[in-house]
Amino acid sequence: MSIESDLKKDGITVIGKLDTLSVNTISRDIAEMLYKAFPNQNFIFQNLFIALSRIPMYIADIPDGFAEATYFYKNSSMYFKQGLSLEELEKFAVHEFIHYLQEIKDKKGHLLRLGLCDFGDLKVTGMALNEGAVQCMAAKALNSEEEIVKYYGISLPTTSPSYYPILCNLVEQLAYIAGKETLYESTFYGSATFKETLANLCGLNNFLKIENNMDKIMNVEEKAIKLNNKLLSDDCEGMKAQKIAKKIEDCKKRIKDVYFETQKLIFTSYFNTQFSKILTTADIDEYRLRLYNYKNYIGISENYSDFDEFYINKMMDLDNKYEKIINNTNLTVVNNSKIARFFRKIKAILSANVELSK
Repeated sequence: MSIESDLKKDGITVIGKLDTLSVNTISRDIAEMLYKAFPNQNFIFQNLFIALSRIPMYIADIPDGFAEATYFYKNSSMYFKQGLSLEELEKFAVHEFIHYLQEIKDKKGHLLRLGLCDFGDLKVTGMALNEGAVQCMAAKALNSEEEIVKYYGISLPTTSPSYYPILCNLVEQLAYIAGKETLYESTFYGSATFKETLANLCGLNNFLKIENNMDKIMNVEEKAIKLNNKLLSDDCEGMKAQKIAKKIEDCKKRIKDVYFETQKLIFTSYFNTQFSKILTTADIDEYRLRLYNYKNYIGISENYSDFDEFYINKMMDLDNKYEKIINNTNLTVVNNSKIARFFRKIKAILSANVELSK
């Protein structure tokens, strides 16, 4: 199958080459963005600019609902949606340029790895994890500010409100656990460090489940976009339109369910694992702060209480752990402390509120 046929399969029709001045301007500006945003990755500005400026770039007809820029690894070329200004081209190109920098191919040009995504003989794994990571990094390069957005009934913080907001939010939660520099290094260079760190901190099976769930979310989102395009077509009306609308609602519910399942698995697996490693009162203080700050990353919805309940239970567990540690040093403690009683009251109130809202 030819490159042109492969592109048409994705709905992309090439119109013509991007002019040289625009190519050089985009390459220079994005090279500077990446150089400044990721100082620990040892980029050399001139090398970045040369590498990016050598990418063949084209203007193309790209379907609505899909990315305005696409890096096509089969011919190492970039395609931009027609009608975009130079500023818009740069904004959408950052994500795709990172894809270019992160690809690893064999001698025959077959793609082996794309950052956090592995292209095995039988299965591709980590596609959604990689897309979310790349978009988080693109947002960082563009100095995008964090916003609270609402999708599929989920309110969540993200620096990428328009592109992969759900996946970006989950990646930010994972980066909080494993470290952002670890995420950047593995995403740019395809190392296993980020995944191995998460497997150690959350458990291998839990991490694989998280990774798989993110792929599910991305696949269902793509399905919803295609269904929405059908719904907006001229020949879609009556019963056909109702059926498609119902399928779209089912997709939205599925995304919401998998998101909350994944989020819960992330924080429970990590904090439960770390709790078992607490040995000192200093460990307790660090754990309490890490758990408290995690609330800044989570998505919520109406009647959502999973994280609050987990937080209160862990605060009570920490209080008990503290007493045991102090007892081991032969210091006097007060059983059934005020802190423990306080959190038990809060837990009872939360449980009552959840019951009343059902």
